Amino acid sequence: MVGIPFNLQRLQYLDQGDLTDETTLRFHDVVPGGVLSLCIWHYDGWTDLVVAAVEGDPNKLSCLGTTEDSFYRTANSEHLEGAEWKQWIAQRAFVALYIGSHRGHFEAVRYLLEHGASCLGRSPVGRTALHVAAAMGRLDCITLLLEHGASIHDKDAHGETPIATARRLHRKQSERRMFLLYWLAKSGAKGRSELAVKKFFRQTVPSWGPRGSRSGSS
Repeated sequence: MVGIPFNLQRLQYLDQGDLTDETTLRFHDVVPGGVLSLCIWHYDGWTDLVVAAVEGDPNKLSCLGTTEDSFYRTANSEHLEGAEWKQWIAQRAFVALYIGSHRGHFEAVRYLLEHGASCLGRSPVGRTALHVAAAMGRLDCITLLLEHGASIHDKDAHGETPIATARRLHRKQSERRMFLLYWLAKSGAKGRSELAVKKFFRQTVPSWGPRGSRSGSS
């Protein structure tokens, strides 16, 4: 719902005490109408990164360890080298991409993808950036992600693909955009720009009836 991987979330209730993992709201005696506060764990600089991603500011993201040439360091990352450093950067870049895609921050998403963020990364429950972009109807971000190698076939932990997510949430435009871009790629089209999408849409959609079957008499 908030577009932030749950392993970074820290819930607080009333006295600012943290709600521990693997427990229910009933266990904590949360009363009807009670307010839960969503915070982010402070360790390893995650709070600053999540805030920058929510704001969609590429300049801030560039200074917070989302690219391999970044000078940003935390108490943890200053000891990392080689593959461990690259993995640390990749994880941060994915989180920023995931949040940016959920919020529809086109420029931030483009910056991250152009600087090495992988759209194949997954949240703890197996969701990709395309899943959340589709869920929220972020058409521009959907196009960007697919242009950089995202797959409409990736399934989350519940076996749901991005298209299935869009269908369940009644995001018809998201579903249509992914379908069209997928078939553009299958047809060998070199570009998947907005113009190409519209042209492809004009060529194919009129020949189909409202239920996906060919219109006209047989």
